[in-house]
Amino acid sequence: MDTDIAAVPRRRPWPLCRPCCCVALDLGSARTRAWVAGRGLVLDVPTVTFPGAVHPVRRGDIVDVPGAARMIDRLVGRRLPRLTRPLVVITAPVLSGPGHRERVRAAVRVLRPRSVLTVPGARGVALAADADLSLPLLVVDIGAQLIEVVLLVDGAVFDARRTSLGTADLGDGVAPADLAGTVVTMIDSMLRQDPTTLVAEALGRGALLAGGGALRPDLVHRLTRELHSPLWPVPAPHTAAIRGAARILRSAHAHPSTGAAPRPV
Repeated sequence: MDTDIAAVPRRRPWPLCRPCCCVALDLGSARTRAWVAGRGLVLDVPTVTFPGAVHPVRRGDIVDVPGAARMIDRLVGRRLPRLTRPLVVITAPVLSGPGHRERVRAAVRVLRPRSVLTVPGARGVALAADADLSLPLLVVDIGAQLIEVVLLVDGAVFDARRTSLGTADLGDGVAPADLAGTVVTMIDSMLRQDPTTLVAEALGRGALLAGGGALRPDLVHRLTRELHSPLWPVPAPHTAAIRGAARILRSAHAHPSTGAAPRPV
């Protein structure tokens, strides 16, 4: 059964008309989230499709395109106006190649989008945190099945590491110390291979922490101790990527390359 999140506070709506229909999607390994212009965050449910309770996304990658398409149609399609052709902004893990982007586009084709933009989830996290993107920024995203460490410079990905491990692995021979050690190893690798001082500069100011791992005090405390640096958990860290994608959605809506109609005043 689908479970909608609680309604967001009332605000001046972004008109939900056919020319202005815009959707932000975060297809996570554990949860799928959707943001619809004018309505806010309308969906936060397990990433699973039926029949058979199949998980179409694993370790950050779409492994079942038809299944993902059915899930998107069932969960998102019915929440959009009929006959609409939405602008879609969808988050993607860093270091995802062209193959992943093709699978994403194939899955969301069920919404008949007029344009699809993929954005790094780490950039969404930074925007959700209102981070100063004029300075080098380190983002640590500890998800259910994937850990990403990303250095953003001027808002763009400058360096990144990822590993197929996450909070869903805890208790299955994996302890919080293992997750923390993995993050430390990834950052150490970035420090060693950085010909500049950007990683050290960003780490010195403290990294942004997002994903479900940011909700575990034991993991946050261990990381802070082992990195000898502050960590700044993003508010509501498990939904940071989709909230940042929604901000990108607003900017993309007005860009001529998307083919969007002028935004009503």
